[in-house]
Amino acid sequence: MNDRPLTLMAVHAHPDDEATGTGGVLARYAAEGIRTVLVTCTDGACGDGPGGVKPGDPGHDPAAVASMRRQELEASCEVLKISDLEMLDYADSGMMGWPTNDAPGSFWQTPVQEGATRLAELMRHYRPDVVVTYDENGFYGHPDHIQAHRITMAALEMTALTPKVYWTTMPRSMMQRFGEIMREFHEDMPEPDPAEAAAMAEIGLPEEEITTWVDATAFGGQKFDALAAHASQGENIFFLKMGQERFTELMGVETFLRVQDTTGAALPENDLFAGLR
Repeated sequence: MNDRPLTLMAVHAHPDDEATGTGGVLARYAAEGIRTVLVTCTDGACGDGPGGVKPGDPGHDPAAVASMRRQELEASCEVLKISDLEMLDYADSGMMGWPTNDAPGSFWQTPVQEGATRLAELMRHYRPDVVVTYDENGFYGHPDHIQAHRITMAALEMTALTPKVYWTTMPRSMMQRFGEIMREFHEDMPEPDPAEAAAMAEIGLPEEEITTWVDATAFGGQKFDALAAHASQGENIFFLKMGQERFTELMGVETFLRVQDTTGAALPENDLFAGLR
């Protein structure tokens, strides 16, 4: 008998990403006795500084922001009962098109092979049964999310150890609902231009293409509190404005696309570990 615990590894780009898309599964599986490993690829230095000061503005200290966000990440991990936190500590690349994309040492400029080699070492150490990361567009086109996808898929090829691999996603109907709710909270929010609206319409998947629906509503409070632990980024975390009850109602079920499987578990499924226990 193999007495090694079942293990979930989530590979994310920045501090706070762990809570938004996978906070529910991380909390749920930790409660079920599964080992949960979070790999955070960047230092988050392109986030807001104290008082909401923006990157590039006077008073924004990237090193101080990175330190603050590390503390917030550790607090989030405590809330979600994450077993192991690993940080690759690449420099945050900022949003697509920012000058920080091209900065030496940024995650976006890091050769995929280099990042994948480091991640493969962690995979060999933890031997995850399930790995979760983003799709090839990083869900919404952020360069660090795209790079996290690239190094994860390359590391999986290097190791060939993981039975099940998933990409985070969301039903497109839910994305439309978020747009409605955002306008509800921001009545003066302008309508997006047609190109932006078309890009938004392509985020996520039609419901019939989603393979895996995991009900984590019982852990909605933990997920909300984990997101709230990233207080320095509160201005950018729209979900916190909903309040815990509405947040759980909307975000309690987390959805994924299964892209690798050696178990033969039937689809659709409601458990990332279907076929493994």
